[in-house]
Parts: sequence; structure tokens; C-alpha cells
Amino acid sequence: MLFIEPREDLGIDWAALFSGAGALSAQLRWVALAPHLDRETTIDGAQVAALGAIGQTAWTERLDADRQLGAAMVDSLLALGLLLDDGSDPAASANPARERDAVLRAQHWRPLSAAAHMFSRWDGMLVDKGMHFPSFEELVQSYGAPPEPAIERGDSAHAIALPAAQPGPLDAQLLRRYTGRNYDPDAPLPPEVLARLLQRTFGAQFQSMVAQEALVFKKTSPSAGGLHPTEAYVLVRRVPGIAPGLYHYHALRHVLEPMAPLDPAAAGELARQFVADQHWFVDAPVMVVMAARVARNFWKYRNHAKAYRALMLDAGHLSQTFYLLATEAGMPAFVTAAVNEKVIERVFGLDPLSDAVVAVCGCGVAAAGQATLELRYEA
Repeated sequence: MLFIEPREDLGIDWAALFSGAGALSAQLRWVALAPHLDRETTIDGAQVAALGAIGQTAWTERLDADRQLGAAMVDSLLALGLLLDDGSDPAASANPARERDAVLRAQHWRPLSAAAHMFSRWDGMLVDKGMHFPSFEELVQSYGAPPEPAIERGDSAHAIALPAAQPGPLDAQLLRRYTGRNYDPDAPLPPEVLARLLQRTFGAQFQSMVAQEALVFKKTSPSAGGLHPTEAYVLVRRVPGIAPGLYHYHALRHVLEPMAPLDPAAAGELARQFVADQHWFVDAPVMVVMAARVARNFWKYRNHAKAYRALMLDAGHLSQTFYLLATEAGMPAFVTAAVNEKVIERVFGLDPLSDAVVAVCGCGVAAAGQATLELRYEA
């Protein structure tokens, strides 16, 4: 799987500037995006043309490739991992690029989705320091007013007035739900609250064998094809009776499986790295990583244009359920996609081609004051 993107590097042409001509210069380069490599690779125009001559599925004999492209060109692309040999030479050493390509193909990824997933992951990003998010006042000053909050479509003159929304039993949670950005750095999360959060969000409510070796189960949130591929990986910091560390939540057995112990300082540092230094989330006593086991979804939706989108929807459904359960317990929650996926993959031992980290959610006791703005419902 391979995509080739033209990139423009912009700069100032000082000679042209001083001569009175246009000062902006642009230099074009080609970047190869191969999901099995997990790195961007700059190539030249001749290599672009050579790659276009070799197919993705049917093998080409090496001698034929040499005659068509030249042995030096073939060797250069093999060295970059953009061309793969079939591994038939027993004297050749193991080829990591070929092994990773085999893993990628075994998951039945849609190529464009695989590239979007692999090349949007962060490592070491500091959102609060490395990226400036301007205030609404700064945005309006720079860009003018934002697009209107609601739009009219159709014949507005003949719009049909609907009856007022009637109160219902969900109102208490729905209207009190908000994203918490100020957590008490010392308050623990009661273990019974954590247990309910995990079981009612990520746990199986019932299960059934619908075909030979085909166990299905139901959660409280919908999932494409009823497959529920999202796994919950938990970073525990302050839960009485549960040592700080990394855990996996087993959806059928309702247990936390220990993966790595952590001292409190190390757990706090990992929390910071997980959410890319968003300080308003760091003090939460528990964080839950939502990672999609893509083989479970792609088992049914093979190389499907909508399969990756379904994984994103899955995490969205689960995070809202998590929010409502936290609200029921009297606590704010959060969910963020601004996470350092590569850090999370390393510490939990996840392969990004098989276990796609989507987002991190968490909750905890609210701090006494607001250092960071929160948008809460006011009756």
C-alpha cells in the first residue's frame, strides 16, 4: 500500500525580493507514504515513475524489473522498503518491511484508511506548549466572526413549529454532563465507581453463540455489525485497592488484567504524555485508552471504504456513555483525540496496524475552583 504526495516547501527568494520581483519561492518534493513503514520517505521524480510501474498485488520477476527500471533503481527502492521482495531467497536475511506489510495486509485495511491512520499519530506532542490554541477573542480578532451556530435550509417561512421537548428520566444526566477541565489532584476514584464505569461502558451486558465459533455480545452502545472492536486500556493513578499501573479491561470477564506496575510519579508522567500535556486533563485519577482491534471489525468489513469511519463512531458512542455514567456518579468526564498514540502503543505493547488507538477518556472529582474554562448547563 503506497501513496505519493507532492509537498511544497515555501521560502523567501531574497534575490528576487531585492530586484523587485515576487519574493515567495516554492520547492516541490515527493513524499512516499507507505503504512507498513510508519515513516515518511522523500523520493525523486525518477523513483515516483519507477514505483508507478510496479503493481501492488501481482509479483514482478526481478529480472523483468531490472530490465524495465534498471537494477540500481530496483535496489534503491528495495532498500527504502517501498518495493518488497517475495522472500523466496533462503540466503536473504529477514526483511522487516516485508514482515510489516504482511501484518498490514492480514488486517484487511482499506489502503487510504491505513495511510490516514498511520500518518496522523503523534509522538511527544505537547499540545499546551507546542501548539497555541487562541481564545475566542483572539480568533474573532484574527478571522472575524465564526460561521453562524445554526443554519436555515428549505423554506424557512413555512417552518413547522415542534412541541416543546418534554422532561424525561435522562434529563438529569444529559443536562449535567460537561467536559471536566479541572480535577482535584488528590481525590481518588472509588473502586465501585470505576467498576460501574467500565462494565456499563465497555463490558458485555449479555452474550450469545450465533454460529460455530462466533460469539457475539451486546454493550450499552451501538457498534457497526454488532462487533464491538474497541478495547479499554486503563491507566490507574488513584483508586483505593488498585495499585497505580497499566491495565487491560476484559469485557467478558469484567476484570482488570495487570500489564505493568507504576509508581505514582511515573503514572502521573504517563498521564501527561498520553494527553499531549493538556494540563486540564492530567490530574484525573483514571484514564481509559480506547483502542480498536481492527481485525474484529475488518473481519466483516474487509477493505471497506466505511470501516475505519465505523471505528471512529464506535469510540464516540462509548465516550458519551462513559460521560453519562460519570455524571450519574457526580463527576465530570473528558474525551480527547489529541493524544500521543505512539507513547500509548509503546507502554501497552500495541501494534498500530492491529490495535488502532483512537482516543483517551477519563473522569474524576472536580476541583474546588476553575482554573480552566468549563461550559456547564445553567438552568
